[in-house]
Amino acid sequence: MSRDLTGALRVAGGGLLAAGALAAGAAIGAAAERALVARTARPDPDWHVHAFSPEVHLLPLADGTSLHVEIDDPGNAPLTVIFSHGYALSSSSFAFQRRALQGRARIILYDQRSHGRSGRAEFETHHIDQLGTDLMAVIDAFAPTGPLVLVGHSMGGMSIMALAEQHPEIFGERVRGVALISTTAGSITDVSLGLPPIARQAFHRFAPRVALALARQKDIVERGRRSSSDLSLILTRLLSFGSLASDEAGQFVAGMIDATPIDVLAEFLPALQEHDKFSALPVLQRVEVVVIVGDADRLTPKEHSEAIVRQIPGAEFIVIRDGGHMANIEFHQQVDDALVQLIGRVERNIRGAA
Repeated sequence: MSRDLTGALRVAGGGLLAAGALAAGAAIGAAAERALVARTARPDPDWHVHAFSPEVHLLPLADGTSLHVEIDDPGNAPLTVIFSHGYALSSSSFAFQRRALQGRARIILYDQRSHGRSGRAEFETHHIDQLGTDLMAVIDAFAPTGPLVLVGHSMGGMSIMALAEQHPEIFGERVRGVALISTTAGSITDVSLGLPPIARQAFHRFAPRVALALARQKDIVERGRRSSSDLSLILTRLLSFGSLASDEAGQFVAGMIDATPIDVLAEFLPALQEHDKFSALPVLQRVEVVVIVGDADRLTPKEHSEAIVRQIPGAEFIVIRDGGHMANIEFHQQVDDALVQLIGRVERNIRGAA
């Protein structure tokens, strides 16, 4: 295998699995990787991901794909909260928010198609509009009546925007609240990823094609990913967190990313670049909205959340100091509190309308 191919595969094993940034760590050597991991690791003795005992379902979709769905139902909850996760992650990414809302609402989480424990879908279905359709299928199957709050992180926020474009009639009628966390309505190719302008332009131009080429060598790439855990963890920290996150938090996020097949990562990249749902945002004016972003988010920077808020007058806007893309893990308490307050406002609105 040539040195160029070996290097490319190693980069794909880290950069692409950290939300598509293929070239981010190309110059990091193995010794430097190990040294940086050792220096930045910060054990957290209080780290704990709660274990849940949900109802588990497989939801068959029209195209033959099945979605893994989990439901926490305390009984007699006034509303249902549906969580939609981000690219390269799984519903496990909402573990802290799920814990914070236990007993407060009926909770539905699902793994996006080809992610987590959901079935592998065909390439042509890996686009944002399809994710909006999938979200509607989850609603129809598991929450056909009653008020809803939708929570989306990153690509999950895009899924909610797609749903608003496809089914504006349910916003204000069924959907009473929306939380958009670390997401964007479009213009993802403007994101710098911390790269200089020329490198940024080259990355956004060539990343999808390089990713698809690497996906055709997925067996080799997957072996490379497994052998480059240090690089993977460094890039996960760099692109997911804004502060010095704990070693446990880094491992938690890296584990979800590593579990996402390389060809799935590659196939969704064009969809993220093509995503444009600015025209759907005014639909969200009908509901309670909170937009949350970290001021150190390198993947969906604060400016993208500001653009969303400008289209939704009255939306609450929370900027988390030093927060990165995974603010719902890195600063989960602030995100948890924001969701609890959102649900409180929705509940008051429901009582006021009764």
